[in-house]
Amino acid sequence: MTGYTAGESDRRPWGRWTVLEAGPHYAVKRIEVIPGGRLSLQRHQFRAEQWVVVAGVGTVTLGRRTLEVKPGESVHIDVGEVHRMENRGTAEVVFIEVQTGERLEETDIERLEDVYGRA
Repeated sequence: MTGYTAGESDRRPWGRWTVLEAGPHYAVKRIEVIPGGRLSLQRHQFRAEQWVVVAGVGTVTLGRRTLEVKPGESVHIDVGEVHRMENRGTAEVVFIEVQTGERLEETDIERLEDVYGRA
């Protein structure tokens, strides 16, 4: 089930996301993270994600590891894996997120930690 519609967009305290494409069991988003922005430390029960950085340099938390990701580099996030993207730089970080799974919707975000008070 895909709860996203192509063209759908939302602003967040850390930046914004836009759905580029959505279909049965997949969704593709363009995610922009402003300098100093930090997504919540989260996990998903129903979906896996693949992140491909296209601009800027991001810092990814993946389980207990921290990785620096640059344009052209990607990160795979398994179902249930704890993860976060943050922008410690001065330029916007942009990445493409491909979600795959049986249920794709914003309600599948379990926030474990959030600097914006949403956990």
